[in-house]
Amino acid sequence: MVNCCGQWKPVVVMIVINLALAMVNVLLKLTLDKGVHNLVLVTYRQSIACGLLTPIAFFWEIKNRPELTARIICHLFFSALLGITFTQYFFLLGLQYTSATYASAFINMVPVYTFLLALPFGLEKVSIRSKGGIAKILGSLICIGGALSLTLYKGMPLTNQHSHATAQIENHDYMMSTAKKRERWVLGSVFAAAGCFMWASWFLIQAKIGKSYPFQYSSTAILSFFGAIQSVILTLLTERSINMSMWVLKGKLEILSVTYSGAVGSGLCYVGMSWCVKQKGPLFTSAFTPLIQIFVAMIDFSALHELIYLGSVVGSVLVIVGMYVLLWGKSNDAKEIGVKQTQAAEEGADVP
Repeated sequence: MVNCCGQWKPVVVMIVINLALAMVNVLLKLTLDKGVHNLVLVTYRQSIACGLLTPIAFFWEIKNRPELTARIICHLFFSALLGITFTQYFFLLGLQYTSATYASAFINMVPVYTFLLALPFGLEKVSIRSKGGIAKILGSLICIGGALSLTLYKGMPLTNQHSHATAQIENHDYMMSTAKKRERWVLGSVFAAAGCFMWASWFLIQAKIGKSYPFQYSSTAILSFFGAIQSVILTLLTERSINMSMWVLKGKLEILSVTYSGAVGSGLCYVGMSWCVKQKGPLFTSAFTPLIQIFVAMIDFSALHELIYLGSVVGSVLVIVGMYVLLWGKSNDAKEIGVKQTQAAEEGADVP
């Protein structure tokens, strides 16, 4: 019973994490629509996460935490640069130019990016002669097909248009020129895809950090500290004129979004993901990211009264199927490796 609970614990943790991240994406989209600068959100978000996790890390891990070496600090710096600063900068640009559901659809590509990036580094292995290897390849292709369906196929609406706010939004979209809309969505797609590629790279770097510095609270606090500093520097580099008023959060929504995304999204969620990477590896952890898009679509429909289209449902189903095929392949490979190790140990014991 205890062993069974231990096996399902990472699964439950990743489902909860992706639900929390879906809420972050919806809140950030609403905040960006209010005109708040994306790098301002990233800076405040990481500062709050650092302030929350630093005392927890100090008291919780002070007895077992080893001394930070220059190599570990260097890894943490580049991990923050890829997994926090660049990931959130590009993804928030994509979120600003598109919608929460559409931008979240690109997160479905993270498991595929992670799988492909892990192959040359030897973190993942594929054998086309084994069932596990075939399942990994098939699951990746199904995830790609689901992501393409979500992105390219809209289909018929499955719900009635019953919201006045939705009608206003659609009327505003109709008033915009077709060329301008297409340009914004193409740019948003490129930015969202770049952000998700950076996030996939973070899983691989974090897998290496987890072996040399396996302290989730401390490492995440340091990542948030570096991320906040890097975001400020990136703001100075990308903005020609810095207006101090852009750093002032005026409304309750902006304060709620920054606080929640910092404490939960960049704080507790990154701690949980680092723990799952340590327990199950980068591919297992990234394979749950497609759930963010499904949760965002559910929130958009129930709370924001967005329309649900056939393409979203078909794509979501494909993504879920691909995710479980991918996980099954990884689990099957792990079982085969375990059997081979057991047989090798038994043969070694039989040798006089």
